[in-house]
Amino acid sequence: MLTSTMNRRRGRAARVVANAAGVLLIGALGACDSLLEVENPGAVEAGDLENPAMAPTIVNGALGQFECAYTSYVASTSVLASETINSSSWLNINGWGWRGLELETITGSCPGGRGATGLGAYTPLQQAVYLTSEGSRLIEGFPDEAVPDKEAMLGLLAAYGGFAHLLLGEGFCEMTIDQGPIIPLSDVLRMAEERFTAAIAHAQAAGNGDLALMARAGRARARLDLGELEDAYADADAIPQGFVWNAEYSTIDGVRENRMYNLNVFNRYISVDPVRYGTVMIDGAADPRVPAEDSGLPGHDGATAHWYQLKYDSPASPIPMASWEEAKLIMAEARLSEAEAHIDELRAEQGLPPLNLTGAESDAELLDIVLEERRRQLFLEGHRLNDMLRHDLDFPAGANHKGQVYGPITCMPLPEQEKRANANIPT
Repeated sequence: MLTSTMNRRRGRAARVVANAAGVLLIGALGACDSLLEVENPGAVEAGDLENPAMAPTIVNGALGQFECAYTSYVASTSVLASETINSSSWLNINGWGWRGLELETITGSCPGGRGATGLGAYTPLQQAVYLTSEGSRLIEGFPDEAVPDKEAMLGLLAAYGGFAHLLLGEGFCEMTIDQGPIIPLSDVLRMAEERFTAAIAHAQAAGNGDLALMARAGRARARLDLGELEDAYADADAIPQGFVWNAEYSTIDGVRENRMYNLNVFNRYISVDPVRYGTVMIDGAADPRVPAEDSGLPGHDGATAHWYQLKYDSPASPIPMASWEEAKLIMAEARLSEAEAHIDELRAEQGLPPLNLTGAESDAELLDIVLEERRRQLFLEGHRLNDMLRHDLDFPAGANHKGQVYGPITCMPLPEQEKRANANIPT
């Protein structure tokens, strides 16, 4: 049963039925246009999903699609934000390494296997938006008595839909939802906030405290992005120490694997940036929040000195979606006057030294301290690009380690294919 699965352990997206790939696309995304269409011979036909017995499959498909999108988003933004650098010879990674205009053509996709080279996350995130929304519509229409775990299922779909909207609003330059017109990114973040609020209500109705906490943590992040600092603080303050909700991965199929591990360790296609993240120190020792080491090997290109990340040690490693650590840093940023106390509490829990500030720091200096803590604590969790964009932090300029001059791209562009196919976007 879904409820018992979710209650068995904290911080894990529950699964009842898992197919071979971990993803079932509803009717091959029948309502979507050419950009979002996929070839999926194992897809469930849309008419079959009008059966309440298919509710677990609907949830599994939507959550699996988000997790595929999430690992690609984390990997792609790690390169744009210089957490990692290109260490491959592949042309479709090279453009990310120098932030070139060719990124305007990238739609992204779920990987077909461990050797997949394509980056980008637009299409899989839009598919996750569709699947969570359509899944909610279908399950809402089922009789309550036919779906015993209905509230929990609706809560999961709303929360994961919230995260899909959140990433589309954080990492991209502009956005459209459901083939509509281009809308302000703040509107996309507001959609995320609304879905997290709905998820909290469903989780509370289901008596699932962990799901409610995950959705509240997601809402805190959305509200921080929106500049609603006190509301963000209140949500983050509700997250207890030790809480984490992970996106789950496995070796059952390449599409279900952690791409950060595969791209960095298995294939050496991308390397931890040795300049910015290779040897991050704290109080004279290596900072354990930024685990990296020189592999002693060249990258896939045979030339780049390659550094491993040690945060994800297998293709089945989970990636945090929401955590107490992130919540404490949201609180620190939302109330800079309390930043030292929140950071010291977070550091103490990890056995790290306190900040020892003078007390005379300006708000600008405190914000810099918070952002540096976020850079370290949330390493390779998909946050750094958003922090750089929303605080207008400098991106590397000049030439990269391969001698290629950086292009103008910082945020991920809305793909040209979307612009051509979407009738609501003027040409």
